[in-house]
Amino acid sequence: MRTERSQELFKRAELCIPGGVNSPVRACRSVGSTPLFIDRAQGAWLYDADGNAFIDYVGSWGPMILGHRHPAVEQAIRKVMERGVSFGAPVDLEVALAEKVMSLVPSLEMIRMVNSGTEATMSALRLARGFTGRNGLVKFDGCYHGHGDSFLVDAGSGVATLSIPGSPGVPDDVIKHTFSIPYNDAETFRNLMAERGKDIAAVIVEPVAGNMGFVRPEMNFLSALRDETEKYGALLIFDEVMTGFRVASGGAQELFGIRPDLSTFGKIIGGGLPVGAYGGRRDIMKHVAPQGPVYQAGTLSGNPLAMAAGLATLEELCRPGFYETLAAKTRKLVEGLTAAAKEAHIPVWCDCIGSMFGLFFIEGPVRNFADARKSDLNRFNAYYAGMREKCIYLAPSQFEAGFVSFAHGDEEIHATIQAARSVLKNL
Repeated sequence: MRTERSQELFKRAELCIPGGVNSPVRACRSVGSTPLFIDRAQGAWLYDADGNAFIDYVGSWGPMILGHRHPAVEQAIRKVMERGVSFGAPVDLEVALAEKVMSLVPSLEMIRMVNSGTEATMSALRLARGFTGRNGLVKFDGCYHGHGDSFLVDAGSGVATLSIPGSPGVPDDVIKHTFSIPYNDAETFRNLMAERGKDIAAVIVEPVAGNMGFVRPEMNFLSALRDETEKYGALLIFDEVMTGFRVASGGAQELFGIRPDLSTFGKIIGGGLPVGAYGGRRDIMKHVAPQGPVYQAGTLSGNPLAMAAGLATLEELCRPGFYETLAAKTRKLVEGLTAAAKEAHIPVWCDCIGSMFGLFFIEGPVRNFADARKSDLNRFNAYYAGMREKCIYLAPSQFEAGFVSFAHGDEEIHATIQAARSVLKNL
């Protein structure tokens, strides 16, 4: 495989961009490699600057659920470009997208559009603190909620990938209000709430973890979060930036039957363009400026291009049988990867919900970040390198979930399983 052009671009990037990338995990340092620079994409495929073609399981880190360059999304973007690309003023499309998202997620009584998942979670936490008059935050080890100060304590995603301590640059006064405990540990959570519950403004969680690798929640865990927050007057925030419209049309909260007080969204609701959103109970959302005293603003929030792309994407997701078909594709992939590892006598823990999946080089089960960290990282790095050489594009980190799109067909999934079979038998 030729990579000369990507390497040349990376050398230039290192001179003007920290680490040569605009988001840390893209650097591929943890897997002993350098990034591929992507030239274009189509359907389930990426094409790099050297002309190599890859089957894509990153999907721009989640939003490309329809695949790249879906005709309906492209048409919507082209149509709105005839009107303009940014107004800094209200536009009909932001109202339409808000109404659409709210119709699909019953817990949303009001919603505010922002520009990224990080902005959504930061805003939701500020709102929770303003509404409750409390400062405390409970999060879970290995979950990632963006790069807001309060969220970087024991965080997942790139923080875990690069083994960065979770709080450089974050004031001690912020850290002291943040309590990070193991995911899926309902008992520890109950004990913490019994001790500090009256100080806690919010409990934030990835209802299906995707930033420590893929880790499914245990049902008693999510129900414990709901019960204890109600008991102590804290707000429950579901971070559905990754799971929203990915695991079900109403997100993980629909799948598991848990109604949070606030939810955050991103990725899919922008159809691949930069969008985030937070919303929830009307009485809470009325505290957001200009209706209330909790200030949050964004010049480009409700951008017409992003709103149009999001609307077009959600319309496609509402087609009959969409999620059932997508889940079946993902199960087929996971079953094939598991079988390939078994043939090679390599222990793996491979699991999925909807179209999210993950693979750890460990017997399993993987219930939390401590379990995820026991995965054989050297074996993962070799697996990543081998799959990349076979033109399978995976996240360059053990601690990231993978994503299947509707554009992945039997041919792509079969090719991926065959590539894994070849790579695994040589690890």
